[in-house]
Amino acid sequence: MPQEENFIHNLFIQNTKSFSAFPDKESAESFIDELFNFLFLPKSVKHKQIGDLENEFQLLKNRFSSLTYDIIHDANKVTETTTTFFQQIPVIYTQLFKDANAILHFDPAAKSLEEIIVTYPGFYATAIYRLSHQLYLQNIPILPRLFTEYAHSKTGIDIHPGAKIGEYFFIDHGTGIVIGETTVIGNNVKIYQGVTLGALNVSKELAKIKRHPTIKNNVIIYSGATILGGDTTIGHDSIIGGNVWLTNSVPSYSIVYHKSEVKVKDNNPTTSEVLNFVI
Repeated sequence: MPQEENFIHNLFIQNTKSFSAFPDKESAESFIDELFNFLFLPKSVKHKQIGDLENEFQLLKNRFSSLTYDIIHDANKVTETTTTFFQQIPVIYTQLFKDANAILHFDPAAKSLEEIIVTYPGFYATAIYRLSHQLYLQNIPILPRLFTEYAHSKTGIDIHPGAKIGEYFFIDHGTGIVIGETTVIGNNVKIYQGVTLGALNVSKELAKIKRHPTIKNNVIIYSGATILGGDTTIGHDSIIGGNVWLTNSVPSYSIVYHKSEVKVKDNNPTTSEVLNFVI
């Protein structure tokens, strides 16, 4: 038993050290969902007074302050962080409605903004990213990644909070999308499922430099495309076809596509075209 007791003792020390500046994961996930619901999915709005919303907003502020205090342990900085974050909520809210309107405009399957807000995983992932990006800009550790990884687990869409994404951003379907930390995306960009905007080299020594591509305005990137490298720029108004692999820049107004050969044979060939099988 001494070996087991020693292990438990060392584990306690390690856990205490590792999580002394780490918020409760479930509380963080609950908070970001409640904030999303407050902004976009209010319950029984017709029965609420404006004071009810004000009280709910204040409760969210209090919960956020508790989460950030678990990370930075400085009451003055917590107050400053909370004030700055919630002052930016109206700006983020406006950005997100632009994203929702882009989906409504481009997706023939979308019938209303309400449908997009409630059911589209791409909108949810974008919303959590934009809220997390604000915290990233405020240099708050851990919490932005907790939020975006939670959205990743729910949607299959992996957006690092450090990425810079412009207005009217549209993720269609979304499953398997990866957007790296130093990615820069312009306005009116549309991305389909399975797209990777990644790094050419994952060396730790390159952590402080731009490792991920730049996507200019009005670009469409179709499913399965992979675009890698910090020096790679996709010029504005370009179309990147499905399954394209890019590690170099392309000029504006480009159409880049992967050409593959597809052969179709008759399932009932004539005697002159009999397939010979060797078993």
